[in-house]
Amino acid sequence: MSKKHGERDMRVLLRVVRVGFVALMLIVMLLYTFGISLKDDSMDISIATNWMIPVAVALILSGVFLGIDLLTPRKKIATITGVVFGLLAGLVATVVLSSVIDLVVQTWDIQAAAIVSSIKVLLGVSLAFLGITSVLQTQDDFRLVIPYVEFAKQIRGPRPLVVDTSVLIDARIVDIAQTGLIQQTVVIPEFVLEELQTLADSGDRAKRDKGRRGLDMVSKLQRMGTIDVVIDSSPVQKLAVDQALVELAMALKAMLVTLDTGLARIALIQQVPVLNIHDLSNALKPTVIPGSSIRVELVKDGEQEGQGVGYLEDGTMVVVEDGGDAVGRMVDAVITSSMQTAAGRLLFARMDAAERVEVEGAEGSEVEEDAVVSNGAGVREVGRPKVKRSARNPRR
Repeated sequence: MSKKHGERDMRVLLRVVRVGFVALMLIVMLLYTFGISLKDDSMDISIATNWMIPVAVALILSGVFLGIDLLTPRKKIATITGVVFGLLAGLVATVVLSSVIDLVVQTWDIQAAAIVSSIKVLLGVSLAFLGITSVLQTQDDFRLVIPYVEFAKQIRGPRPLVVDTSVLIDARIVDIAQTGLIQQTVVIPEFVLEELQTLADSGDRAKRDKGRRGLDMVSKLQRMGTIDVVIDSSPVQKLAVDQALVELAMALKAMLVTLDTGLARIALIQQVPVLNIHDLSNALKPTVIPGSSIRVELVKDGEQEGQGVGYLEDGTMVVVEDGGDAVGRMVDAVITSSMQTAAGRLLFARMDAAERVEVEGAEGSEVEEDAVVSNGAGVREVGRPKVKRSARNPRR
């Protein structure tokens, strides 16, 4: 709500400034056009000769500058600074070259003052144009020429966080922000929003849901009062989103937050710090050391015979030896070792001794049935051999 009030106040202030500009131009025009003189207690009002010229100039200038203001609603301080600096550089170069031209004219006694003046004016316009275009095209690298001068938006305070599309779709960034852990400014590039909008408008339902979820996360972050969210519209030279993210993080000296392992590697190669949400999630998981006892539900068979696989509450996979016969049950197990993989941590365990005895007892229970089978000759077979059935898996 405060943001909307701020935008409304800014629009009102802009209207006041524009009206004041037009009023000031009219006042100057009227003061030049009409002359007032007091003589012998009488007031004479006279109209200047050729008064239509200043009136036309005032109206043209007012229309031109108001048009420029209205047609460029999203002005950037970097662009304005580049134009001013390029103009100054062009004027300085013009003054220097004009002195050289005057020296040549005096030395050779050239009698063409009008031509020399025209050359100076044309040279000044050309150099000013060249200076403006050069600064605008090289403003990102301008700090290499003049230290401590950079045409880029600087964010004060701790290193900001630049988030990519995958982080917003994943949505865990919102839960992390709600804990108060994030104290930095969260920067969401404008091209990331465009990518989310493209996904939200996709004909594929899965992509559409991802795009809408990402946009919802942006709205939640903006409504959250504990962090500062900035939608960055800085121009980037890279067309690919991954390269643009790395370039923006380098320009803002920010940390890149991502779930993309490939993007993280590219950023690290270019000396950009990276925060992977997967790594953060793994770091926050409780530590389970070999010898610890756990209770886990086995949900499926393992890759090797006799193994059972289960998951802890935080999603950590547990492979239990000799747990294949206990699939579908909660078992007590003892951690024997662990291994870190790209997908997360993997735990290996063996069933507790008492639990193993219980499972083996249930597995070894036998049910004896007497079957009477009648064949076509009327012979009856009594006392069918014992059938061994598993209490947990009747198909065996």
